[in-house]
Amino acid sequence: MNATKPHSRKTDLTVTHVLAELLERLERSKVPVGAEQYRSVVQHLASELGDVEPGTALGALLDSHPAAAELYENVNYQYAGLCRSALDASLAAERQAKEILDRAMSRTLNRSIPPHKEDPTHGKS
Repeated sequence: MNATKPHSRKTDLTVTHVLAELLERLERSKVPVGAEQYRSVVQHLASELGDVEPGTALGALLDSHPAAAELYENVNYQYAGLCRSALDASLAAERQAKEILDRAMSRTLNRSIPPHKEDPTHGKS
């Protein structure tokens, strides 16, 4: 019978940090980036993020690398949802979108209802 040993997680984040830096550079690049290069970096970083030990060191790395943090959330969405997204920012964005949609709807309704004009002959025979 084959016994499987438990998966031990990495505590050294050197490779993860280098890949996170590279992803940030690709995200901010003014020069077009090849799809294969981008995909390769994302796949390698996703693999590394799956192997590292969760904790303060990983949290600090993700705090300083927004693209890696977004990838981390996407990879772990089934377990924790958007665990790293700031709830206040998300709620504020949702409220702002609702207000904009409400204003747009009221403008549309106001334009579709013609203004009431007084009938000059109203009440006169």
